[in-house]
Amino acid sequence: MNHHVSIAEFDKKEFYSLGENFQGENPSGEQISFTNYYMKVDGKPFFGISGEFHFSRCHESRWEDEIIKMKMCGINVIATYVFWIHHEEEEGIFDFEGCRNLRKFIELCGKHGIYVILRIGPFDHGEVRNGGIPDWMYGKPFEVRKLSEGFLFYVRRLYGEISEQIQGLLYKDGGPIIAAQIDNEYMHSSAPWEITTGISEEWVFGGDEGETYMLTLQEEAKKCGIITPFYTCTGWGGAITPSVMMPLWGGYAYRPWLFYGDRGEHPSTEEYVYQDFHHNGAVVTSDFKPAYEPETRPYACCEMGGGMMCTYNYRFILPYKSVDAMANIKIASGCNFLGYYVFQGGTNPLGKHGTFMNESQVPKMSYDYQAALGEFGQIRESYERLKTMHFFCRTFGETLCQMETVLPKGASFIEAKDLDTLRFAVRTDGEKGFLFINNFQDHETAKPKQNETVTIQTKDGEIVFDHLDLAGEENCILPFHMDMDGILLKKATAQPITRLERGGDITYVFLKPEGMKAAFYFEEGVQICGGNPGADGVLRCEEDQAAELFRIAKGDRVLNILCLKRDMANQMYLLKDQTLLFAHGAIMETEDGIRLESRMAANRMYSYPKDGFCGNENVVRADETDPVFDIWKADTQERELSAKVVQTAATRFTVKLPENFMDGLKDLLVQIRYQGDIGHLFINGTMVNDNFCNGDVWEFGVRTFEEELKEHPLTLTITPLRVGANVNVESAMAARMENAEAYIGELERVELCPVYEFVLR
Repeated sequence: MNHHVSIAEFDKKEFYSLGENFQGENPSGEQISFTNYYMKVDGKPFFGISGEFHFSRCHESRWEDEIIKMKMCGINVIATYVFWIHHEEEEGIFDFEGCRNLRKFIELCGKHGIYVILRIGPFDHGEVRNGGIPDWMYGKPFEVRKLSEGFLFYVRRLYGEISEQIQGLLYKDGGPIIAAQIDNEYMHSSAPWEITTGISEEWVFGGDEGETYMLTLQEEAKKCGIITPFYTCTGWGGAITPSVMMPLWGGYAYRPWLFYGDRGEHPSTEEYVYQDFHHNGAVVTSDFKPAYEPETRPYACCEMGGGMMCTYNYRFILPYKSVDAMANIKIASGCNFLGYYVFQGGTNPLGKHGTFMNESQVPKMSYDYQAALGEFGQIRESYERLKTMHFFCRTFGETLCQMETVLPKGASFIEAKDLDTLRFAVRTDGEKGFLFINNFQDHETAKPKQNETVTIQTKDGEIVFDHLDLAGEENCILPFHMDMDGILLKKATAQPITRLERGGDITYVFLKPEGMKAAFYFEEGVQICGGNPGADGVLRCEEDQAAELFRIAKGDRVLNILCLKRDMANQMYLLKDQTLLFAHGAIMETEDGIRLESRMAANRMYSYPKDGFCGNENVVRADETDPVFDIWKADTQERELSAKVVQTAATRFTVKLPENFMDGLKDLLVQIRYQGDIGHLFINGTMVNDNFCNGDVWEFGVRTFEEELKEHPLTLTITPLRVGANVNVESAMAARMENAEAYIGELERVELCPVYEFVLR
């Protein structure tokens, strides 16, 4: 199929400062500010990549490594809710200890050079009990989320306590906190009133006072000392977006709330169709209906679906390729500030009196969210794939931020179920740019694209991307008129990832999209050394090669090009010294050195450039050689562990871990496969985790429960699925009994998966 888009009459928009409501300076003179299109740091465009991490849903001993993992994935901003009910569960008694230690968490973000956005409520939602508002607030003689002196008294007290915890950590004081979100989805969304759930269906008040409410809370936050360069609010669904706040957007393709009432079939959504979210005249088919002109604010996100929880009536296994596909869509559609909800999964803390702190539609403890990083730090495929996307944004962000969206005719109105029409968009400054292609659609099975042609009409002629193939569920970003340090790349069917420079030697790293024949088309006069240059001067990569390295030269300018298959790119980590390290697992680099977290006792790692990586005694060179990489081994004694499982009732089991189960390990994952409705894990009568069965493996990390598990086994209960269930009340007395035609509740197996850690440098 032939497709066409024109940038020949490209009309560059006006970029201008948003002024004093969106700027700040720290003691070292660094400045944060915004134009109507992008964020700036020290006057230069800054591509923000935010990941949500709820500190109070994670054991404090895990915080630092998870923050480092996020940084290694390219995250440069962490957003976190301050759930009021987690800190003032009992009226007047504030708790900022243990997993609730807000100050310690922010200090760790600052230690690793990551900005922070605090979402301070008072209403947060986040599937927390009452949306995060404490139970006792509902016994007061005033309405919650409605301005009154009574309500404001408690909001001031909350904001004051938060302010006390973050003293010295605000950006103006040299800290990492650059923004605060005021309330959440005001006048758009609410949450179940959990202190009545199960008896009636009552909901927390959603608000009705518009901008007055939002501006009053913003002013109260400032009076309490929460002073940040900018303040944010959620923009979707008609939520209130005052002109002095930055509206943040998002998008979820997997929407369990559709079935909070009855079960049903999930529709295919519009989230994977390209739009232009920064165009005053644009008509889009999504939930993007701002109360302001889109060109007067950046299109920035805080809640792109980085995963999704299962709810009782909607259980599914998240396609991990959906996450980077959404990032592709958002960037192409004008986003210069990505924001994933959530990036790091977690576990709800237990209330002081045994109260569960969750919303009733989700598991009582687990908030794993099928996120890029699981609730026990598990690396997911979405994490691996996002690295290449984030490295691209970080390397080319300054240029990308100043490029605008151009769509082909009708692109915004492609039906979600239309899997035949090619979905593509362009970001450009009128001369150079990137062609974005998406072949993922939620709740559908995408077909491979074959022999597609996209012609980009420029003022100087045509750029033709022909014979394009792309695997189903894959997406890509293809450059055109790309300046590679003085060498012009006219176009490529490979995706740029990053640029390295060591000792004056420059390497551009590219990804070969799945199903696509990667090729590079350079300007005339460029010499190609190595690789497979054809007679037409086009460099064509080998489809089956995991990595290819070749050199190009023009005059005295010489560059390296490293081209990677998707599987290899997923293993790639970028170190501070511009070395690439490839490994299965999580590479973590700090000032103290480099570590590898892996589920494998025997690891093969690759480094680029050759002789660029030097480890310690835990890393030795492998026997085999490779033309592109140095190959390394990091091995330890494999621990083969098994649990003793004893069935104690029809759907009740004890799981006893072996002696010294944590010896030599960083963590140990209990992997459970079962059939049923809900699984619960207890230690000595206290629930520690739960799971809505969706057919996937249920993992539980034991590291933070080591001492308890030395004394007590895990108790596993399975609530069975009931077939043909009904409640029999045919009794003269107040007797009720559930009857069912069949009960499905079976433990298939319990396995133990060791997690190792290697110090590499």
